[in-house]
Amino acid sequence: MSKLGNIGARLHRGEISYDFIGHRKLWYGISILITITAILGLAVRGLNMGIDFQGGAVFTTEKTSVSVSQAEDYAKEASGHDAVVQKLGNGTLRIQIAGMDTQQSDEIKNKLASDFKVDPEKIAADLVGPSWGDQIANKAWQGLAIFMVLVVIYLAIAFEWRMAIAALVALIHDITITVGIYALVGFEVTPGTVIGLLTILGYSLYDTVVVFDSLKEQTKDITKQNRWTYSDIANRSINGTLVRSINTTVVALLPVAGLLFIGGGFLGAGTLNDISLSLFVGLAAGAYSSIFIATPLVADLKEQEPAMKALKKRVLAKRAQAEAEEEFADARGDAADDDEPEDTGHAVVGPRTQPASRGRGRGRPSGKRR
Repeated sequence: MSKLGNIGARLHRGEISYDFIGHRKLWYGISILITITAILGLAVRGLNMGIDFQGGAVFTTEKTSVSVSQAEDYAKEASGHDAVVQKLGNGTLRIQIAGMDTQQSDEIKNKLASDFKVDPEKIAADLVGPSWGDQIANKAWQGLAIFMVLVVIYLAIAFEWRMAIAALVALIHDITITVGIYALVGFEVTPGTVIGLLTILGYSLYDTVVVFDSLKEQTKDITKQNRWTYSDIANRSINGTLVRSINTTVVALLPVAGLLFIGGGFLGAGTLNDISLSLFVGLAAGAYSSIFIATPLVADLKEQEPAMKALKKRVLAKRAQAEAEEEFADARGDAADDDEPEDTGHAVVGPRTQPASRGRGRGRPSGKRR
């Protein structure tokens, strides 16, 4: 068995563990810091919404030697608006300009053809109306809201409402971080981005449900024992599924990393960035939130119940008593060691006993008289 497999087996059996629940304030602090950074990035830079959401025109050129920066200058001069230019893998350019109508699109197309020194027919133009973009945005928000509601209902029925709340907080945490990264990086938000967001929410929910299922199984009849608190068992559930969650996340991240860094970076397939970035960031955030946010939050909520408070009080009292008895036993052991005679290297002489032969005459050997 591999070393990682050995660690996973020992974690599952409870032979080794890490106190995730005991350090939950640290994880909460890290998450709050990351979330604030994401919100600030979203507020300061905003999202680079694609023309599918705000309307505009997309111009695709033939293979050209014109650089991306030159094309941006040409497009801004022709339209008066900032343009998003991407160099595709086959050497063509994709130029997006928001807020264009049909008449403006034709004028810009002719101007770009003149700047690129090509026939206007060699430049393909696609126009997206702003009303259609608004419909797409509304559908995306509706789909996200419906997903969240269904998740809460399912978890409340399958588990309990506290777990549903914890999972919802973890999902909002993942969405906020992913959207904030998009704002900081400046990648374009397209329908593919929305698909990526919904996909990573499913992955995040899967990891969370795996831990919750283990926690539900181990906390049956928890109040009938005095050995473990709810937080103790929650920590055991996280440790028992930790290696499984890591393996699942790594296996999912590898192909997504290939899309993002190789496809979008080295090969120049910029159209892959919109979905691959949301998947990459969301999968990593989802794995983090299921371990460090969702389960510790469930433990916090459950520990507020009167039954769990009473259980925790009994467990702590029993542990204190056991510790006191152990200290007392250690003290008695030390005292017994102090009472033992010191070894001086000489034989210890015990009390004298009268020889058995003295009962048969004084100084005479035993036997009959003649």
